[in-house]
Amino acid sequence: MADSKGKKAEKAKARTAAGSPAGEQAGAKHKLHRYRSHDCGALRSNDIGHVARLSGWVHRVRDHGGVLFIDLRDHYGITQVVADPDSAAFKMAEKVRSEWVIRIDGKVRARPEGTTNAELPTGEIELYATEIEVLSEAKELPVPVFGEPEYPEDLRLTYRFLDLRRETLHAIIMKRLAITRSIRARMHDAGFNEFSTPILTASSPEGARDFLVPSRVHPGNFYALPQAPQQYKQLLMVSGFDRYFQIAPCFRDEDPRADRLPGEFYQLDLEMSFVEQEDIFSTMEPILTDLFVEFAEGKPVTRHWPRIPYDVAIAKYGSDKPDLRNPIEMQDVTEHFRGSGFKVFAGMIDKDPRVRVWAIPAPTGGSRAFCDRMNAWAQKEGQPGLGYIFWREEEGSAGAGPIAKNIGADRAGAIRAQMGLEVGDACFFAAGDPAKFAKFAGLARDEIGRELKLIDEDCFRLAWIVDFPFYEWNEDDKKVDFSHNPFSMPKGGREALESAEKEGRDAILALKANQYDVVCNGYEIASGSVRNHLPDTMVKAFEITGLTQKDVEDRFGGLYRAFQYGAPPHGGMAAGIERMVMLLTGCKTVRDVALFPMNQQAADLLMNAPAPATPKQLRELSIRVVETERK
Repeated sequence: MADSKGKKAEKAKARTAAGSPAGEQAGAKHKLHRYRSHDCGALRSNDIGHVARLSGWVHRVRDHGGVLFIDLRDHYGITQVVADPDSAAFKMAEKVRSEWVIRIDGKVRARPEGTTNAELPTGEIELYATEIEVLSEAKELPVPVFGEPEYPEDLRLTYRFLDLRRETLHAIIMKRLAITRSIRARMHDAGFNEFSTPILTASSPEGARDFLVPSRVHPGNFYALPQAPQQYKQLLMVSGFDRYFQIAPCFRDEDPRADRLPGEFYQLDLEMSFVEQEDIFSTMEPILTDLFVEFAEGKPVTRHWPRIPYDVAIAKYGSDKPDLRNPIEMQDVTEHFRGSGFKVFAGMIDKDPRVRVWAIPAPTGGSRAFCDRMNAWAQKEGQPGLGYIFWREEEGSAGAGPIAKNIGADRAGAIRAQMGLEVGDACFFAAGDPAKFAKFAGLARDEIGRELKLIDEDCFRLAWIVDFPFYEWNEDDKKVDFSHNPFSMPKGGREALESAEKEGRDAILALKANQYDVVCNGYEIASGSVRNHLPDTMVKAFEITGLTQKDVEDRFGGLYRAFQYGAPPHGGMAAGIERMVMLLTGCKTVRDVALFPMNQQAADLLMNAPAPATPKQLRELSIRVVETERK
């Protein structure tokens, strides 16, 4: 028995020395692994004098007076390899080119004094090559791997396997994996269990088009890829599982944008039973805060998130996903223009009670040049212009600009006092129905913050946005629609729905939902709600949008049936993985943090998808393709 244990120990030791990428050393007394004794990031000064075998990609080759230096790269790092004319490997070293895959045997030695590289973990040593074997040659590269040159995105996506070799992108993908590992650990620690929900499912109204999958077994019928695991996670709560989470793939056939991948993206999906909104907040706020702190690389992270009602967010920031790094807050200054000499605004106010005037302060923006620049920006945004007042020493509180001249010194001074502005500052104005101009005002706030460098770029400002509208008006179809998640519980429950229905459209649109978002630095990174778990309330909520009880039973039969048999109060949320990784890595788009993303036209250039199906495939699926007319 002792002999058997001894042999196993010897074999394990040999594997570590000869076969493991992280093996400590490989001396002459051990047979070297076929490809490597160490990875390219492993060798250190304590390996000097030992024989090592490395395999990897040729990162670059440098010729210094007849001495060749090869930077050999693999997943783990870079090692400098040296071959001089006295080396048996010199002739082969002269042949190798960038991105060839090679094996190199050699002796570890210290770099000459003054040539160490403190930026590399292997920077104190080099490998003197004694043998080089070419494992795979590379054609001339369509996109470079060394360095970070700007290349067209479509070309990079076509050759994504080369793009992923770049040091920066490679590190981003590994950081994404570290973030998802941390999420899983934190969710398990908080008592959540990880479930996998189906990918082939039924169509569901989550706010975007479904990807449909034809059924061969059921001709003429279609599955849908899940826009989110919404109904399944609610069914898990009805099934008696208390805390669910999943790093879930979601599929939405929607137009691409910078903060969401076309086609497929991932989210941290979660649900909890027997909870109110406060329970979800108190559970998830520390998890996400600590996650950001872990990967923020020392940048400040909001510890106690403010809770901002939706209506307040729109009024102050012009957005339900405000960038709180920007200190600018808008205010309503309608009364300062009512009956004023600025007839454009005064006339609008008298004519329509919905008209408001919002002021957008611009600290340090008090120059005509800046105000003219903002006015030109507004015109590029399709607006007639952007009115302003700016304050200089010579005018005092009366201010300068066309608006100041028309409203007079007293009104201009009152605006300045309300907004807390000083000499050297400016203020811009948007007027009309806030429902129509709020978005533009929010964009102006963002632009002013950027132009005047008011935004703190080195922090993460998180907040809850709460009390979202339950319904919205669909102008195209002239009907009431759900504003966000149709499975949310309205504040006030069924009684609030019935009361609002009696009072009319304005009362319906005033209803609030037990719904909330998490925002960070101008991005919505999570959304959730307390769910509507009562079947009668669920039906009533859908009836207001024009659906009948039969429609609800047909479209959401599984969930509706489940609610007939004892559903616990429950709620949850979903946080976008790509958006969080994008923020934590400082990337500009979510495509930069995905392994094999589609381009901005929702095409996979690497795999050539989407592509036509063969006639045989279409026959098997009982499908005929109808050509659409080209305009």
